This record gives sequence, structure tokens and C-alpha cells, in this order.
Amino acid sequence: MTGSGLLGEAAAHNDDGAWARKAIERIQNDQRRSADTHLLRLDLPALAGIDVYLKDESTHPTGSLKHRLARSLFLYGICNGRIRHDTPIVEASSGSTAISEAYFARMLGLPFHAVMSAATSPEKIREIERQHGRCHLVADGKGIYAAAEALATELGGVYLDQFTHAERATDWRGNNNIAESIFEQMSREEHPVPAWIVMSAGTGGTTATIGRYIRYKRLATRLCVADAEFSAFFEAYAAGNRTATCDRASRIEGIGRPRVEPSFLPQVIDRMMRVPDEAALAAMRVLSRRLGRRVGGSTGTNFFALCVIAARMQAAGERGSLVTLICDSGERYGHTYYSDDWIAGQGFDLPRQEDRLDAFLDGRGPLEA
Repeated sequence: MTGSGLLGEAAAHNDDGAWARKAIERIQNDQRRSADTHLLRLDLPALAGIDVYLKDESTHPTGSLKHRLARSLFLYGICNGRIRHDTPIVEASSGSTAISEAYFARMLGLPFHAVMSAATSPEKIREIERQHGRCHLVADGKGIYAAAEALATELGGVYLDQFTHAERATDWRGNNNIAESIFEQMSREEHPVPAWIVMSAGTGGTTATIGRYIRYKRLATRLCVADAEFSAFFEAYAAGNRTATCDRASRIEGIGRPRVEPSFLPQVIDRMMRVPDEAALAAMRVLSRRLGRRVGGSTGTNFFALCVIAARMQAAGERGSLVTLICDSGERYGHTYYSDDWIAGQGFDLPRQEDRLDAFLDGRGPLEA
């Protein structure tokens, strides 16, 4: 029994409370210093009456959509008392989340360890290390979960587990989440309520946030989730099978998973589309040329699915706006998606797919789904 008599008392360590307040202040100050990301309108005259917008998440301080998630995960961990002044931080990641988490760990003076597939792009590994993080590469990508959990136990640290906590760490009702930002930026456009928002799934956290927000605000917008060719998510949605697995690792870094992650909520999705990797990477290159800068493979997946929806709307004589995301910069994939040798090694015929998509966007031909 603690104390005397029937009354037991204990006090939290004062240093941890003071550290938590300071840590939250630093994270919030970082958010205030970062302006909201741009919403770009893509000029596509051939799609008369259908306006296409790109939410450019590559402009975050750590270069990707995952900056939002990392910030939320750190705030969630600190406010729940899991992250303290000397806590080693461990994450299982395909790269972008780890880059963003390494940034916040460095800001707070915490050691950071990323457990990743050995196939992760060298550019991402270098960026994690630049943020003073340590990378632990696992030959089998399916093993990152157990390896991260074991490493956290060994270090006496916290496994952030983005795949479980992504959907609960973000305030989906608002608080400047990505959905609220999109609708605020769209509010004065010709079609302010998008017909569709198109988003691919990695953890499933962003699609959960967008889908919940749409319902909470009673909006007519529908959510289409674009899945990578090798991923368990599509089967989970199409067949209602949360035990679905995929034996092959996704070739599109950041999206597609070998299992159905806890943060993936199929019930808030209106349509799901499995995009062949060849089509996704062709769309990535087409969009990069039209923007004048490189985007990543997940953005290509998003953009191809958006184009399919645009083609269907055009065929039906529908008008409206479509929104998708630029998830990260293509500069992280110089050794893979922008390497002709890597593309050839995968057996992809990108020029044929690019010509087909360019023809549609220029009004020279249909786009068959």
C-alpha cells in the first residue's frame, strides 16, 4: 500500500509534465510557421466543365503528406503519456512517414529508429539519416511490423505504429486536417463541393479522415480510393475481407500493403479502384511533364484514377470538380521510377500508356478504364 492509512497517492514526474508542455508548444509553433499547402488547378481545356485540382502536399517541411501524420502521431503520443523526455521512437515505414517522424524526433531531442524494407529508395534512407534518424533494413517487407515492435522493446522505447494509430491520431472533425483544408480552399471555386476526392491508401489514415469529414459535414462529395496493383486493401473493400493478404510487395512506395491495416476503414469509401502499376507510373510521368516538376508514384496512382473518373463523367455529360493529392516529390525516386533501367527491369511499357493518357487529356481519344 502506498502512503498511510486507506489513502494512497502518487505524483507524476514533474520533469515529464514540463517537457510535454514544451514539446507540444514546439510542434504547434512548427505548424504555425508552415503555411497551408497549395491547391493547384490543372489546366485541361479538353475536359470542359470538369475542373481538376491537386492538393500539393510535397511542400511540407519534410516534403510529403506524411508530415501531417507524423505531427499528429507525436501529439497523440505525448498527450497520452507514451512519449516522454527520453523516449526512443521507433516506426515501421516505407520511408516518407519515417522522414517526417525523424524531423519531429530531432526537433524534440529524441532518438529515432526507422524499420524499413531493404527495397526502400536510397533517397529516402539518406533523408532519414540527414534528420539524425537510424535506419534498420529488413529483407522481407512483411517483417517490418514485428521487427519494429521488437526494437522498441529492446530500446525501452515507443513503437508509434502508424498503421494502427493513423485514423485515431488525426482529428477528423476539423482542426485544420487535410479534408477541412481542401474544402476551405475550394469554397470560392466554380464547383466548390467536389464531385469526387481521389486518394490512395498507405496506412488508410488519410482516407479515413477524408471519408469521415465528408459525412460529418453532410457533403455530397464522394471518396474514391485508388489502390496499388499489389495490395490487400482492394480485396478488403470489394469482398469485405479484412483478413486479406498480398504476397507480393507493392512497387509503389508509400501505398499498398501486404495486409489490411487497422487504420483502413472501407465503410467510409464510396468507390475503390485498383490501378495497374504500369498505368500509375505512366500517369506520374505525364503529370510531371505538365507540372514541370517530378511527382512520386503514389501521386501517379491518384492521378490515373482521377482521369478514369473524369472520362466517365465526360461520357455521361456531367460537370463538376475533382480533387486529388500530390503526395510527395519525384526527386525521392531517381533510382527507381525515373530510372529507365529500373522501369525496363519491371517489364513496363510506359510510353504506350503515356501516349494513351496524353491523348485523353488533350481531347484526342477516350480513356478506357
